Amino acid sequence: MATLDLNQVSKSFGAAKVLHDINLAIEDKEFVVFVGPSGCGKSTLLRIIAGLEEATTGSIIINGEDVSTAHPVDRGISMVFQSYALYPHLTVYENIAFPLRVQKLPKPELEEAVARAADILQLTDKLQLKPGQLSGGQRQRVAIGRSIVRNPKIFLFDEPLSNLDAALRGDMRVELSQLHKQLDATMVYVTHDQIEAMTMADRIVVLKDGRVEQFGSPMDLYHHPATRFVASFIGQPNMNFVPATVTGTKGGLAVDLEGGHQMVLPVDTTGVAKGDPVEVGIRPEDVALGESGLDISIRVLERLGGATITYGTIGSAETRFCSSLAGNAPIEQGTNMTLTIAPESCHVFNANGDVLSRLTVPEQTR
Repeated sequence: MATLDLNQVSKSFGAAKVLHDINLAIEDKEFVVFVGPSGCGKSTLLRIIAGLEEATTGSIIINGEDVSTAHPVDRGISMVFQSYALYPHLTVYENIAFPLRVQKLPKPELEEAVARAADILQLTDKLQLKPGQLSGGQRQRVAIGRSIVRNPKIFLFDEPLSNLDAALRGDMRVELSQLHKQLDATMVYVTHDQIEAMTMADRIVVLKDGRVEQFGSPMDLYHHPATRFVASFIGQPNMNFVPATVTGTKGGLAVDLEGGHQMVLPVDTTGVAKGDPVEVGIRPEDVALGESGLDISIRVLERLGGATITYGTIGSAETRFCSSLAGNAPIEQGTNMTLTIAPESCHVFNANGDVLSRLTVPEQTR
C-alpha cells in the first residue's frame, strides 16, 4: 500500500511564493499526472514530495506517516529525471545495480533484482552495453530500471519523455502505462504535455501559478472543466472561446454570440444578468456542417485522412475558430461554411473564468 497526501503545502523562494496551499490525496496504485504550463510549480511540487526541496509550510504524508522532514532515501520513493543521469562508463547492468550496491545488498539478491527489472523493461540483451550504445528510449528504460530495483513505495517521474522525438514519446507512453499495470505501483508523473496526461493518468492535477485548478479523471476534466484555463489546457485541438452577450436568463442562458448566432444554453444562470459578457466554449469536435448556425471563414484546412481540421474566423470578425470534421468533409480552403452546435455540448465561462454549472435534465424528461 502506498498512499500520498499533501496537506497545505506551500513553497516560497524569498518573497516569491511559487506554491499556494496544495491539498491532494493520491490513492494506492494510482497513476496521477501533474500538468500545467512552464513555471506553474509542478516540478517544484514533485521535488518537495521527493525531499529534494523543503516545503515552506505543510506536510507530506506517505502511508499515514509524516515524512516532511525525512531524508529522501528514507521516504520510500524513487525518482526518474528528465535527463537520464546514467553513468557513461558503466554497463547497463551496473547502472541498474548501482543503488543496490550502495545499499550493500547481497549479490544473489542484487542479481535477481537486476534480472527482474531488465526482464520487465526488455533490456536483458542490453545488460552488457554502455549508455552510449543505446537509443534514447532504451536509456530512459535503464533509468526507470534503476528505480524499479529499489522497490519503492512511490515512483516519481519528472518529464521523462521530453528529450525523445514524437514517435518515441508515443511508444514510451504505452510502455509506461503497461509498466504501471505490471508493477501495480503508485506513480506521480510531471509533464507539460496534455496528451501524455490524458493517455496515461488515472487522475490529473491541473496546476496554474502554483495553485490547483482542478483534480479529476481525464474524462471529467474534458467534459466538466471547472475553469476556462482547464478547458483551454485539456483537449486537442484546443477548445474555442467565442465572446457572447447574455440576452436572457429564464429557462437557460440566452446568448448572442459574436457573428450574430443566437443560442439558449442549459446552464445555471445564478449570478448572471442580461447584458453581461460571457465566453462560450465549443470543442472543435462538437460541431457539424449545417445550414444554420455559426458562419466560419476557412483560412487554413488540414486533411488528415480520418479527420479534417479547419482554422478560420467567425464571419467578418477576427475571433479564431477551429473545427474537427469528417475526413471527407465537402469544404475548401478560402471558402465559408456554416457549423451547427448542440447547446448541451457548450461550456459557458463568466468574466472571472469560472464555468457556469450545467442544468441537469429530470430523469422522466430524458
